[in-house]
Amino acid sequence: MNRKLSVHKTSWPMIAPFRITGHVFEVIDMIEVEISESGNVGRGEGCGAYYLNDFADGMLDQVEALRRDIEGGLSREDLQEVMSPCGARNALDCALWDLESQQSGKSIWELTGITPKDQRTVFTIGIEATPEKMAEKAARADGYPILKIKLDNEAPVERITAIRKARPDAALVIDANQGFTLSQLEEVAPQLADLGVAMIEQPLPRGDDAGLEDFKSPVPICADESCLHRGELPAALERYDMINIKLDKTGGLTEGLALAQEALDAGKRLMVGNMVGTSLSMAPSFVVAQLCDYVDLDGPLNLKSDHLGGMSYKNSLVSQPSAGFWGGMR
Repeated sequence: MNRKLSVHKTSWPMIAPFRITGHVFEVIDMIEVEISESGNVGRGEGCGAYYLNDFADGMLDQVEALRRDIEGGLSREDLQEVMSPCGARNALDCALWDLESQQSGKSIWELTGITPKDQRTVFTIGIEATPEKMAEKAARADGYPILKIKLDNEAPVERITAIRKARPDAALVIDANQGFTLSQLEEVAPQLADLGVAMIEQPLPRGDDAGLEDFKSPVPICADESCLHRGELPAALERYDMINIKLDKTGGLTEGLALAQEALDAGKRLMVGNMVGTSLSMAPSFVVAQLCDYVDLDGPLNLKSDHLGGMSYKNSLVSQPSAGFWGGMR
């Protein structure tokens, strides 16, 4: 076999610092994997999950540890067994999907049996110093009918009140990134419902959300950090109304699609999210987006630059990348 592996670290500056609960992003460090075989080159990107200490340098080491197996012909199926879900596996898995598409002459849509259509992404508003500053950002995002608002435990109702006043037309979903306590959630959820909030994502800390099993929320609650992959789905099914699928959590599109199907079979609604990657991360996530109620694929919009030929953004509408970018799309 003449398969070769290339992996390197990339750094993508953000347009402006982006603040969420307990973390500020200014530069996104990722890895890019290329797997070449018989003139075809499959690509994938791994961003990792900061709250799991899954960072670019560690991802590089994880990929290098599998170099001999990958160059020896490791399959996507075998990859799921030899590497745990993580950003490195995401990059490898997506590169293998891309390579398979080229070698078979079939698009990712033919390989997965999914019919593509353009998707409407949320626009994410990070935490600012005051409710008024967040409202200003919401007002400027008038091309986006769905806003995703980052919150922490400081003045969540006041922030959403200001945003609702600025954007009475918008659908609002919020993401607390584990920033609430159960008592605070019980207090603010009815007020957020009155403000027309459509969904609350990850209000409680990962590993400290069992109280949701007895909480009857007036607003649907979505698991993010509390459901990384199918191994964590049974508990999430008891606590959440929705599941947010991110390929850096699932360790790639293979597990992402499997998680989506099991969650749908259990009657749960879905969201697809991102860890602020480039279009090379968004393209495989766009496949999962076809199965979701909410789509959060605005990562490249927060970066100063993106790959040429990547995802097409016209305000909130996300379309497939240029032909040949990833997975035989178009």
